[in-house]
Amino acid sequence: MIAEELINQLIPPLKPSDPADKALSWMEKLRITQLPVVDEKEYKGVITEDLIYDHLDSDKVVGDFQLIASAVSALPNSHFYDVIKLAIENGLQLVPVLDVDRNFLGVISVNETAATLAKMFAAQGPGGIIVISLAPKDYSMSEIARLIEANDTRILSAFFLQEHDSDQAKLTLKLNREDLTRIIATLERHSYSVVAHFQETELLNVDKERLDMLLRYLNM
Repeated sequence: MIAEELINQLIPPLKPSDPADKALSWMEKLRITQLPVVDEKEYKGVITEDLIYDHLDSDKVVGDFQLIASAVSALPNSHFYDVIKLAIENGLQLVPVLDVDRNFLGVISVNETAATLAKMFAAQGPGGIIVISLAPKDYSMSEIARLIEANDTRILSAFFLQEHDSDQAKLTLKLNREDLTRIIATLERHSYSVVAHFQETELLNVDKERLDMLLRYLNM
C-alpha cells in the first residue's frame, strides 16, 4: 500500500497562528501527542505535546515553537514500509504526505495504520501474491476470480491501483496457495500480464527486514 491511500482525513493540521491551548485540546480529543502545522498549503513541521508543555505560555501560538520534522515527509506514492522507516528514524507518530510541489496533502497515523495492516495480513494466513498489469478497461474481477478459482484457489484480498499519468493499472492479489505456477500459466493463457509474484517463503526472505521494522514500531 502507498502513502496517499493511507492518509487519515480525521487528523487536521494546525495553523501557525493557532493558540497553543488549541493544539493541546485537539491532541486530547484525538488521543495523539503530535499534530502537523501547515501555513496555507505549506507544511511547516510537527508540534508535540512535550514542546508545548516545556514552553507553555498563555500568549504563545503554534508558530512560536521550534517545530520538529520540518524536513521529513513522504511522497504520495511512497511504500508504507518506507513511511514506517521515516517514522522510526524521526520518532514520529504522524508522517506528513506532500506532493511533488511540496503541497501538504495530509498525514498518516503510522501506529494506527500499521496495527490495522498487521492484523489484516495475519488474519489472511499463508499463501502467495501475484501482481497483474492491465488496462483499467480490461479489469474484470469476476473473470479473474473465475480463472483463479478454476485452479482450486481462493482470493484472500485484492488491491487495485491505477498508475499516475498512465493508461495502465496494477491488481495485487493475495491467494491462499503458495505454489503459483498453474495460476500464472492460466492467467497468461488468457492474456493477463503477471508482472510479479511472491511465494510466502520468498516474502519472508525478501521483506524480513521491513517486517521486523514494522514490528519494532508497533512495540515502541
